[in-house]
Amino acid sequence: MLRLSGAPTASALLLTAPAAVPLVLAGAYAVAGLRPRQPAAAPVTSARRTGAAPPGAEPPVLVAEAPVPEPAARRQPAAWAALVSPLVILTCGSLLAATVIHDGPRGAYSGLLRADALTAWMLLVVGAVALVACGSAPGYLAGEFAAGRASDRTVWRYHVLVQAFLAAMCLAVVTANLGVLWVAVEATTIVTAFLVGHRHTRTSVEAAWKYVVICSAGIALAFLGTVLIYYAARQAGIAEAWALDWPTLVSRADRLDPAVVRLGITLVVLGFGAKAGLVPLHAWLPDAHSQAPAPVSALMSGVLLSVAFAAILRYRVIADAALGIDFTRVLLAGIALLTLALAAGLLLAQRDYKRMLAYSSMEHMSLIALAAAIGSPLALSAALLHIAGHGLAKSVAFCASGHILQLTGTTKIGRLRGLLARAPALAGTFGLAVVALMAFPPFSLFASELGIARAGFAAGTGLGWVTAAALLLVLVAFAALATRTARMLLGTGTPAADTPSAVWPLALGLAACAALGVTLGPLTDLLHAAAQAIGG
Repeated sequence: MLRLSGAPTASALLLTAPAAVPLVLAGAYAVAGLRPRQPAAAPVTSARRTGAAPPGAEPPVLVAEAPVPEPAARRQPAAWAALVSPLVILTCGSLLAATVIHDGPRGAYSGLLRADALTAWMLLVVGAVALVACGSAPGYLAGEFAAGRASDRTVWRYHVLVQAFLAAMCLAVVTANLGVLWVAVEATTIVTAFLVGHRHTRTSVEAAWKYVVICSAGIALAFLGTVLIYYAARQAGIAEAWALDWPTLVSRADRLDPAVVRLGITLVVLGFGAKAGLVPLHAWLPDAHSQAPAPVSALMSGVLLSVAFAAILRYRVIADAALGIDFTRVLLAGIALLTLALAAGLLLAQRDYKRMLAYSSMEHMSLIALAAAIGSPLALSAALLHIAGHGLAKSVAFCASGHILQLTGTTKIGRLRGLLARAPALAGTFGLAVVALMAFPPFSLFASELGIARAGFAAGTGLGWVTAAALLLVLVAFAALATRTARMLLGTGTPAADTPSAVWPLALGLAACAALGVTLGPLTDLLHAAAQAIGG
C-alpha cells in the first residue's frame, strides 16, 4: 500500500489524477473526433468503371462508390476507453482513503488541493457511479447509432463532454479553496448543458436552456454567498491568500461577523441547493434528467447532486462554528421538508418513468438535507451512506431506463406492460434498482434511512416531529414508485432479445449497493472519519 506521509509528490499525484486524467482523455477524444473523415464521394482512384470502352468511343463513366460506414466494432474500443477515468478515480480514492485514515488530511499545491476523509469518500462514490455509467454507455450509444439518433460526430462529442464533466466534479471534490469549488461546480453546469441538449430535439433544447437559466441563477447566488464569506474572512484579519481556504475558515470561524455569515450561508445553501435539486430552484431537474442521454442522467442524479450537496456540507461546518447549530438546522430542515413534500406530490401524479426517477432524486436529496440538519454523528454517517447508496441505485435505474426507452420507444408509463416478460434481465435490473430506491433490505438505503430516522427521533422533540413528517412523505413516495413500477413490469408481452453487455454494469452497481447494506467492511473507518470531518 502506498503511504503518502513524507511523500508530497505522491500526494500531489493522487490529488491531481482524478481531475487530470478525465481532462486528458477528453482532449484525446476531441483530437480523435477532429480527424479528417472519409469524403462523401470516393476519389477517382477508388472509382469503379461501368465497363470497357470500345476503340474511339467516349471514356467510360466513373461511378463513385458510397463511403463505407465505420463499423460498430471500430467504435467500441473508443467507447470502452472511457472506463479509464472511473478506474483512476477509484484507485486514487482508495489510496487517499488508506492514507487520510492513518495520517490525516493531505495537501498539495500550497493547499489548493486537499484530501480528507470526505474527499476520499466522495471520490469513491464518483468513481463507482461513473464506472456504472461509462460501462453502460457503449451499449446505449450502439442502440442510439442503430436507431439513427447518433452519428460518429455526436458520439465523439458525447465522450469529450462526459470526460470533462467527470474532471469538473473531481476538481470540486479535491479542492480546499471555496472559490475553485464554485468554479468547478459552475463548470459542471456548462458541460452538462450541452449533454442535456445532446439529441437536438425541441424538448431537449428547451430542457437545456431551462437548466442553464435556473442553475446559473443558483450559482450566482452561491457566488454572492462566497464573496460574503470572503469579505467576513478579510474583516476578521485572515490574509487574502487564505480567505477562501476551507481549513483556515473552519479554524477561525469564531472570528467571522455573524450577520455576514448568516446572509452568506443562506445564499450558498440556496445556490448550491439549486444544483442539488432542492427547492425553490429545483425546476430544472425533471426536464434535464428526462432529456439527457441515460448514462448522463445517471451521472447527474447519482453524483452531481451529491457533489453540490457536499459543498453545502463544507459551508455548514463554517456556519455552525460561527453561528451555532440552530441556524443551519432550521434552514436545512425547512428546505428538506418542502422538497420532500413537493417530490412526493409530483410522484403521485407522474406518468413518465424518467421524470419519476428525477422526482425520486429530489426525495432522496431531501432526506440527505434532513440528516445534515440533524447533524449528529449518526445522522451525518447515514447521510454519507445515503449518498453512496442513492448514487449506485439511481445510476442503475437511469441506465436501465435508457435501454427500456430504446426497446419500447416510449417513456410513458401507461403505454408499458409486461417488461419482465419482454426483457427479463433488463426489466429485472430496473425493478431491483427501484426496490433499492424504496429502501428495501439488503440495499444500503435501508440502513441509511433507518439511521436518519433513529438520529432524528433521538435529536429532540422538534426534530422528532420533522422526522415523523418526513417518514410519512417517504411512505407516499414509496407507494407512488411501487404502483407505477409494478404497472410497467407486470403483465404479458412478446419476448425480445436481451443484451448481456448492457446489463452487466447495472448488475455490478446493484451488487455494490447491496454489499454496502450488508457490511461496510474496510469502509467503516472512512465513513466515520468523513462524518467527523463535517462536524459529526
